Amino acid sequence: MISYSDPALRKTIKNHKAALIPVGSLEQHGPHLPVSTDSDIVTGIAERLARKCDLLLFPTITYGVSFEHAPFFNLSVTARTLHTLLSELCSSLVSNGIRKIIILNGHHGNQKALEGIGAAGAQVYTFSYWHFMKTEFDHAGFAETSLMLALSDKVQMKLTKKGFDPAKLSPAQRKAVSKLAQTQFIKATKSGVWGDPRGATRAEGIRMISEIVRNLAKTVSKLT
Repeated sequence: MISYSDPALRKTIKNHKAALIPVGSLEQHGPHLPVSTDSDIVTGIAERLARKCDLLLFPTITYGVSFEHAPFFNLSVTARTLHTLLSELCSSLVSNGIRKIIILNGHHGNQKALEGIGAAGAQVYTFSYWHFMKTEFDHAGFAETSLMLALSDKVQMKLTKKGFDPAKLSPAQRKAVSKLAQTQFIKATKSGVWGDPRGATRAEGIRMISEIVRNLAKTVSKLT
């Protein structure tokens, strides 16, 4: 995480290939994970990616677009607000001599807001970390719970329960319920959990993080 004084920061900008801004959310993740889960995971991945690729890491934006989780807890901003904030931050980075910017997304609901982010004079690249792992992504299920076990001590495994399981649905049914979840997550899942967290392990989380960072680094190295 960036912690330089102004003179030191102006000097170090010249020695980094690009800036990295993680974006998460604050929303329900079932009874066993904290509402900060998306922000915690994307921050942990960003820290490792920044070290591996020599990127200048900026603080995580912890508020995202999570209205779909109502009436479960969410602390949300509109897609327009998030898009405007990131575009203006990119412009500010350009004015400070940083022209390559990577936005790393940690929340599915942010994706539309992150489309077309840009600023004059900047090269802006946006990635969602789950596109860089083979394990099927979920919400407070096996994947996210394993990732959190590897990154923090906030997981309460004793409270885990199987959530909505789309495995037996037809492709058409799965597409329909996925579309519903984008606007009314509670109607799609009932419990607020998509997947089964009961078998999650720290070892699996470490493996996934290694895979994600490795694959992201390959892509980032081609851009910077």
